[in-house]
Amino acid sequence: QVQLVESGGDLVQPGGSLTLSCAASGFTFMQYVMSWYRQAPGKERELVARSTSAGGSGVYADSVKGRFTISRDNAKNTLYLQMNSLNPEDTAVYYCNARRILAVRDTTYWGQGTQVTVSS
Repeated sequence: QVQLVESGGDLVQPGGSLTLSCAASGFTFMQYVMSWYRQAPGKERELVARSTSAGGSGVYADSVKGRFTISRDNAKNTLYLQMNSLNPEDTAVYYCNARRILAVRDTTYWGQGTQVTVSS
């Protein structure tokens, strides 16, 4: 079955760094656009970064540009998010998302999330 398993979330001090990973299985990873979303308490889920199926430069939310880097390893079916210069506003549950639009069929998968807490 399809699985997206996030890991790497932790408690980190402001200014610190974390790397999140998302291990995918059960679908053809390289055919999917992979993204990271986050949801803070009381807020809507928002896009953090998106990587096309081919990789290359990602698309980022303005709030994380220059601090976060999304990457993917299609050989390992894994998506990453390198997060630097973290601040308390980055505190949220981070979700991995896979999406493929083929003709009229829109297929989307979500992971269960990993908690990132930025606090001193």
